[in-house]
Amino acid sequence: MIKKKGPTIQDVADRAGLSKAAVSRYLNKSIRLPQETGRKIDEAVAALGYRRNSIARRLSKGGSETIGLVVPEISNTFFSEMAEAVEQTASERGYNLILGISRNHPDKELGFLRWIDDSIVDGLLFVTNRPDNRRLQLDIRRYGAVVLLDEDIPGTAQDKVFCHNVAGARDATRYLIRTGHRRIFHVTGPVSLMSVQERLEGFRLAHEEAGLPCPDAHIFHHDYSQRFGREVVGQILSHPVLPDAVFAASDYIAIGMLEELKRNGVRVPEDMSVVGFDDTALACLVTPKLTTIRQDAAELGRIGTERLLDALARPETPRGVTRIAASLIVRDSVRDTRT
Repeated sequence: MIKKKGPTIQDVADRAGLSKAAVSRYLNKSIRLPQETGRKIDEAVAALGYRRNSIARRLSKGGSETIGLVVPEISNTFFSEMAEAVEQTASERGYNLILGISRNHPDKELGFLRWIDDSIVDGLLFVTNRPDNRRLQLDIRRYGAVVLLDEDIPGTAQDKVFCHNVAGARDATRYLIRTGHRRIFHVTGPVSLMSVQERLEGFRLAHEEAGLPCPDAHIFHHDYSQRFGREVVGQILSHPVLPDAVFAASDYIAIGMLEELKRNGVRVPEDMSVVGFDDTALACLVTPKLTTIRQDAAELGRIGTERLLDALARPETPRGVTRIAASLIVRDSVRDTRT
């Protein structure tokens, strides 16, 4: 049995009354045509049932027309919001997306970088939230087509998109001070992470501006997890000085704390105020609703994707760091002690 040959791009061009080159460039999104001309091509494609040979098209362009996004986890709504924005932005530019979930495992992260060598992707958006032992740094420096999101990897010169961590943390701490709190603890992630260092800097700056002490004994490091949030409550409640407020460097830490504080009979915000960072979707679902610093995960994803695709199109484009705004979102987890 002879397989019937499908319609070709020349058939589409003939039906639309246009050149094959114009139709090809229109379908590849490399040319803008008048609305009426584009409509003729779309109608010809629909009438003939034409389907592009995507493999041949990609080979002819010398790339996969696919980018990758590597995140530590996808159950965290921050990363799922980011992934959705990346996919939408990539699709608008004619690219597909492959998602890699590293679970912060070093070998998995390095393996995803090999996607570029294997031509699975043309470039990567990369998120890690663990300290690097220089293995990532050394590998990422080999690749031009990598954009770092949310967290830095020191020693790399890639495009990077972060939020204003210092300003956000300072605003959170200022708000607590402005509402009458004076014994403020800080619960945060691994010491060597950029976001941890910058949020701690903002925390200290707000204390310095207010003329308040900021003892190291009031700062607790571990990781950005609900588990740590629950575990640190025991350390806080057994501390010689009980805080009247806690600034947690992530919503996940703050949410873990809310659970454990309630279990220990500590009322939030009546007995202790809590502020988070990120403004994940969960911040509105917990009780009390969490006052937090918003960094827009979708904006990180959108800008990062644009930077990556621009770099793929124009490799000579200068690289740099882009910062997005961090803004205070006031809800129910802080009590104004002055009233």
